[in-house]
Amino acid sequence: MTQKTNQGRRRAMQLLAGAAGLAGFGRLAQGSGHGATGALIPGRGWVTSSGQKCEGDGTPLQFIPRTPPDDEPLKNELEKYPRCPYCGMSRRKWHHSRHLVQYDDGLVDGTCSIHCLAISLSLNIDRGPKAIYAADYGSADRIKPLMKVDDATYLVGSSLRGTMTANSKMAFASERAARLFQSEKGGDLTDFDHALTLAYVGMAKDTIAIRKRRAERRRRMMMKKKG
Repeated sequence: MTQKTNQGRRRAMQLLAGAAGLAGFGRLAQGSGHGATGALIPGRGWVTSSGQKCEGDGTPLQFIPRTPPDDEPLKNELEKYPRCPYCGMSRRKWHHSRHLVQYDDGLVDGTCSIHCLAISLSLNIDRGPKAIYAADYGSADRIKPLMKVDDATYLVGSSLRGTMTANSKMAFASERAARLFQSEKGGDLTDFDHALTLAYVGMAKDTIAIRKRRAERRRRMMMKKKG
């Protein structure tokens, strides 16, 4: 990944992270109503926080990936990075939309989607991406293989189900394969940088929708416990 591309993407992240904004969050920012601090982890339910403080809390250090530097990020990556750190979803289950970024200091973040990749890139604004990978949706493999996003063609806005977004963004190693899916599913073809921009632009709307869905899941969980 060239220094010029790196700088351009870092500048875009700075601008677009602010542009996405927090509009509409206020009405959803009331308490979770769950009665305990924690998070809803898909496949595990509500997981209560231990409340233990860590060095670096209250600073950007709290967002740094906690795994050690990894010189071979693609080797056994689903075992090393099984869950998305931003939404908790299984990267194996969502293997067809997963992304992975290796930063210039060797730290790695594995996410379920380009939506959560955008979050990682924003939170880790002081480290540049050495390499970014995306799953090849066009592959027939049982687990879609990862490829560098520099070589990917993204199909955006098709009828394919999106991950963490209503505006689907799937990556293809082959432009021909992307065009075949486009002929059946609609959407537009673009490159990674534009797909990432669209992920930032849609962040507020997508996050509001996700918060609503998770609040409803928590409500059902509480009703089930009471019943």
